Amino acid sequence: MSVKREDLLALIRQITSEEVVEIPNSTPYGIIVKKEILLSVCDQLHKNSAFYFDMLSCVTGVDNGPEAGTMEVIYHLYSIPFNHSLALKVILPRENPEVESVASIWKSANWLEREVYDMFGISFKNHPDLRRILMPADWKGYPLRKDYKHEEYYRGVKIEY
Repeated sequence: MSVKREDLLALIRQITSEEVVEIPNSTPYGIIVKKEILLSVCDQLHKNSAFYFDMLSCVTGVDNGPEAGTMEVIYHLYSIPFNHSLALKVILPRENPEVESVASIWKSANWLEREVYDMFGISFKNHPDLRRILMPADWKGYPLRKDYKHEEYYRGVKIEY
């Protein structure tokens, strides 16, 4: 069974009065939601028996660069029983990017959000354990940001790139 785009949009419009925007030509089907409604949208997509997005398969960060002044978090949802996918995108300001954690809905978000935090510096409010997961705890900066400056030395050891 393939989920219909209009049914998903109708559900999200029932959840909130906020505007949602379709991501044109995206595979899987994608929707941009405001960060203020992300948690309620995810909760309903998970609980709604018509869609039942029971799996969060990926959380991705995107740095659009200092010129754009924005960053993005993209959530890839999947329904195992219905075999359909959905991508949710949240656009954040590049200065102090922060969004609510979805770890209370999908346990897999715990490590996925930590990876995004570690690489991009995007904070997830109410995350159960938001700390670095890939880089050492004392690492300076966020390596996947477009304006990241590579350190020449780390703990007295020259770093070769």
